[in-house]
Amino acid sequence: MQAQSSAIDFLPIIFQVIVALGFVVTTLVATHVLGPKRKTSDKLETFEAGIKSVGNARQPFSIKYFVVAILFVLFDVEVIFMYPWAVNFRALKMDGMIEMFIFMGTLLLGFIYVIKKKVLDWN
Repeated sequence: MQAQSSAIDFLPIIFQVIVALGFVVTTLVATHVLGPKRKTSDKLETFEAGIKSVGNARQPFSIKYFVVAILFVLFDVEVIFMYPWAVNFRALKMDGMIEMFIFMGTLLLGFIYVIKKKVLDWN
């Protein structure tokens, strides 16, 4: 027998969402209305990491930086999938071991492909 749910069951969730949105809107409006409005040339100047801006910010630079960053995120996220496997290692038994070997083999093939294409070579 399945439990029946009605609209009244979702009332606490709807109330929580309304309160959260109300808090966000109230905070944003209050800081905008009550906050100081002193605009000086120093505050309006572009600022990054404590270094004074020099030249145009739209200068081109190597895409290798982005490729390495994307590869790092890709392999890092794939490693995160190993954690649930390690936690449930005993429950998964031999099937889980074989599936993890397949997953690790796929990761290794991707890494070999990256090495062969010399994506990580900075020269």
